Amino acid sequence: MFKKILIANRGEIACRVIKSARKMGIATVAVYSDADRDALHVAMADEAVHIGPPPANQSYIVIDRIMDAIRSTGAEAVHPGYGFLSENKAFAAALEAAGVAFIGPPSSAIEAMGDKITSKKIAAEAGVNTVPGYMGLIGDADEAVRISREIGYPVMIKASAGGGGKGMRIAWNDDEAREGFQSSKNEAASSFGDDRIFIEKFVTQPRHIEIQVLADTHGTCTYLFERECSIQRRNQKVIEEAPSPFLDEATRKAMGEQAVALAKAVGYTSAGTVEFIVDGERNFYFLEMNTRLQVEHPVTELITGVDLVEQMIRVAAGEALPFKQEDLTIKGWAMESRLYAEDPYRNFLPSIGRLTRYRPPVEGTTATGGIVRNDTGVFEGGEISMYYDPMIAKLCTWGPTRADAIEEMRLALDTFEVEGIGHNLPFCSAVMEHPRFVSGDITTAFIAEEYPDGFQGVTLPDTVLRRVAAAAAAMNRVAEIRRTRVSGRMDNHERKVGDDWVVSLQGRELALAIRADKAGATVTFAEGDSMRIESDWTPGQPLARVLVDGEPLVLKVGRITGGYRLRLRGADLKVHVRTPRQAELAALMPEKLPPDTSRMLLCPMPGLMVNLSVEEGQEVFEGQALCTVEAMKMENILRAERRSTVKKINASVGGSLAVDDVIMEFE
Repeated sequence: MFKKILIANRGEIACRVIKSARKMGIATVAVYSDADRDALHVAMADEAVHIGPPPANQSYIVIDRIMDAIRSTGAEAVHPGYGFLSENKAFAAALEAAGVAFIGPPSSAIEAMGDKITSKKIAAEAGVNTVPGYMGLIGDADEAVRISREIGYPVMIKASAGGGGKGMRIAWNDDEAREGFQSSKNEAASSFGDDRIFIEKFVTQPRHIEIQVLADTHGTCTYLFERECSIQRRNQKVIEEAPSPFLDEATRKAMGEQAVALAKAVGYTSAGTVEFIVDGERNFYFLEMNTRLQVEHPVTELITGVDLVEQMIRVAAGEALPFKQEDLTIKGWAMESRLYAEDPYRNFLPSIGRLTRYRPPVEGTTATGGIVRNDTGVFEGGEISMYYDPMIAKLCTWGPTRADAIEEMRLALDTFEVEGIGHNLPFCSAVMEHPRFVSGDITTAFIAEEYPDGFQGVTLPDTVLRRVAAAAAAMNRVAEIRRTRVSGRMDNHERKVGDDWVVSLQGRELALAIRADKAGATVTFAEGDSMRIESDWTPGQPLARVLVDGEPLVLKVGRITGGYRLRLRGADLKVHVRTPRQAELAALMPEKLPPDTSRMLLCPMPGLMVNLSVEEGQEVFEGQALCTVEAMKMENILRAERRSTVKKINASVGGSLAVDDVIMEFE
C-alpha cells in the first residue's frame, strides 16, 4: 500500500480524499493556490505545496506544477478528485511516465471515454443507444447553426472536455445556437483548456440517472446501482438521491449490466460513472462516461456501505475488489443537497465573501435512527473565492425509506447555519417540501417548470404558520421576561409580561394567548385550538429547537425591530409579536417603498466584465444582450428587460464589479 499520496485538487473533495487516506494510515499532500493558502484542505493534509496564483489555469490545472509538487514531496500516488485534471489523459500519462500511480483509470480509458465525442462513438459501436447528435468538431457559429437545424431544435451545445454544467447551453433557435456556441466555447477554454464543442438533440422531459461502476485490475467489474440526478439548474445538479424512485429492478439490472459492459470494453479500472437519460417509458440512452469520482458519490456510499475513495486507492495499489456483484445490495435511501454560494433570490447568481457563520448539522446517527453526513471544504471565517466552483458543501442524509431520508434532510437543512454570503439552502429546503419531489414525479425540467420566474422564497401552509406563530410567541415571552430582569425590574417580573399577543407573519395576523409553566407553555389561538410548546432556547441563540405538540421545529433566529427574522423550510419570515394595542397601531403605519432602479442595469453578482454588447446612445430591445459578466467560471449574459436607450455606461471590459454596481443607465 502507498505510504504517501498527493491530492491534485482543492475544497471539499480534497478534504474527502484526505479522510479516507487518514483512515488507511496513508500520509497526504495538499496543493494550493494563493487564494487557498488558508483553506481547510491545506490544514487537514500532512504536507502542503504552493502551486501558483488563484486562477486554475495558472495553478490547479498546470501539469508541470503538480508534477513538481509530486517530486518535491515524494508522493507515490495522486488522487485527482473531480474537475481540474481528473479526466486529463496528458496528466495521467505524465504520472505513468514518472512512475507515480494515478488513483483513477488508465490513460487509455480516459482518452477513450473522457472525451464526450469519442465516448459516444465507442458506445454506438458497442450497440449502446445514444442520443442523436453531431460528434464531429464544429468550427464556428455558422456551422453550429447548420448542424442544429439538421438535428432539429432544441439542441444541447456541450464542451467535449466538459463537466459540472460548464460549457453547456440549450438552444431553441438559430440565434440561441449561435450565441450558445460562442459562450460554451469560451467557458470550455477557461475551465478545461479545451474549447472543442459538440451538439446533440435535447431530449425533453428526461430523467438523469447514472450508474456507479467500480473495477479492479484483476478482471472484476461491478455496478453499485444508480443515482437519480434530475434536479438540475443550468445543467448543474442540485439534489441527488440513491436509489432512483423511478427505476424498477429489471431496468436497474439492464442499465447496470450495460454500464459494466461499456467499462469492460475500454479496459476500465477504478471508480467511474455511466450517465443515462431515461424517458417516461424507462427507455435509457447513454450520455457520457465520467472517468473519475463523481460529486454525488456519498449517496452511493450510504446505501451500499462501500467507501469508494478507499477502493479507488486500493485498486490503484493493485489490490482486488473485496466483493462481487452478487454481494452488493441496496440498503435504505440517501439524499444529497449541494450547498452552493449562489443567491437564489438573485436568480442563483454567484455570491462571494466571508463566512461569518458556518455551523453544519452534527454528523452521525440522528435521534430517529437516520444518518447525517456533510462533506465540506470551508470553515467559519473562511473566504469564498470568485475563482472556483461555488459549491461549499454536500449535505447528505440516510434513512430506511425515501420518506425518512427526505425528513432527515429537512431537519438537517433547517439546522445548517450559513451567514455572510448568499446561498441556496432555502431553495434546497423548498425542493424537499415540494409535493412533486416528495412523490418522485421529477424530470430534469423540474426547476424550470416549478420555478419559471426564479425562486422567490416559500409560502408556508397555514398549518406550519400556526406552529411557527405559537413558537414565536413562546420565544417572545422568554425574551420579554429576560428584558424585564435586565432592566432591573425584578419584582413580580412575570406578572409584567402579558398573556395576549398578536403574531404577524406572511401577511397573516394571528391573535393568541399564552400560559406558561415550568415545563413549557400552552398557546391558545383565538379560534380555540391550542398547541404545547417546549424549548430550551434563550435570547441571542441563532438556532431554536422547539417541540410543538411533540413534533420538532427548527428555526434560524435573528432579531428585527419588534420581532424576529425566522427561517425554516425555505421560508424567510419577518415575524412581529405585538400586544393587541401595538398591533392596532402598527396597522396604521405607512409602507416604506424601495428606491426606483427600473432605469438602471445593476450587477447581480460580483465578477469580471468580459464583454459589452452596446454603446451609449444605442436603442435596445427587450431580451437584447447588453453585457457579459464572468463569475466562478460561468459566463452570465445580462439582457434588456424592455425597449429603451442606453444613456450612460459606467463599466468597462476587464473591470471588476460588485453586487448592485450600476453597469449602465437608461433614458
